[in-house]
Amino acid sequence: MNMTENEPQTPVEPPLDPVETLRRELETARAQAAESQEKYLRALAEADNTRRRAELDLAGAHKYAVERFAGEIVTVRDSLDLAAAVDLTGENREALARMQEGIALTLKQLDDVFRKFGISRLDPKGEKFDPARHQAISMVESAEVPANHVLSVVQKGYQIHDRVLRPAMVVVAKPRAGDAQGSAGAAEGRTP
Repeated sequence: MNMTENEPQTPVEPPLDPVETLRRELETARAQAAESQEKYLRALAEADNTRRRAELDLAGAHKYAVERFAGEIVTVRDSLDLAAAVDLTGENREALARMQEGIALTLKQLDDVFRKFGISRLDPKGEKFDPARHQAISMVESAEVPANHVLSVVQKGYQIHDRVLRPAMVVVAKPRAGDAQGSAGAAEGRTP
């Protein structure tokens, strides 16, 4: 007896027509392509929306970046308006005293606003000349101030945090003509 005769036989499906098989595969591929295209279009739209939102956020940030600063500085403007309204006709010493007091308070308000926003003054009198923070407008011989140091400040500079907004305009000391240090510095080509 053969073992194959006793084994149950599984029904064998009749072979499919090759054209029918290709049609089914084509329909499946089309469905997958349509689904993939829909996902692609949604992702593309989402990326475009994200880009537009980012552009709007950036434009708003640029437009309103100084909003806090502006809100603080308008109170200083108000104080200056009050000082400008003081009647200075005649010899009104009381009005002049009030105006001087108002100007001092306004400068204090302005300094407070500057401090809040990390703005500081550059007043480098006596400091070594620094071309990154100072702008030399002239050099003057000096016996009191060392060479290449700031002799006087013509206009104070400002910086925000560690970035220079406006360099201080300064007069720099140079050694006197007969000074040995001056001839050595000139030989090395050291100038501010």
